[in-house]
Amino acid sequence: QVQLVESGGGSVQAGGSLRLSCVASGYRVTNYCMGWFRQAPGKEREGVAIIDSSSTTMHADAVKGRFTISQDNAKNTLYLHMNSLKPEDTAVYYCAAASRSRCFGFDAYNYRYWGQGTQVTVSS
Repeated sequence: QVQLVESGGGSVQAGGSLRLSCVASGYRVTNYCMGWFRQAPGKEREGVAIIDSSSTTMHADAVKGRFTISQDNAKNTLYLHMNSLKPEDTAVYYCAAASRSRCFGFDAYNYRYWGQGTQVTVSS
């Protein structure tokens, strides 16, 4: 049974940093495509960053240069390093995992497993 458990969310001021973690069980994070998505109140879920089994990454334009997705094979953990946070980054952040080694973009339909989400709140 695959489980994804996120942590690391919280409240920060604009310009601050956070690191989100997603610990996987029943699933090897480095063998498949994984990603981070977010959903703000009243908005649709959107892709933030994805990484495939070759460690090739893709970041959404809204976070490019500020956020970095990475993974730790030994800890079987996916990370999202978030710097220079803005109030518009406020959302629930979700870890997602696909059943394929390659990623096919930010379409949520491509991701089979989801974590419960962690809240990130950025104040101005």
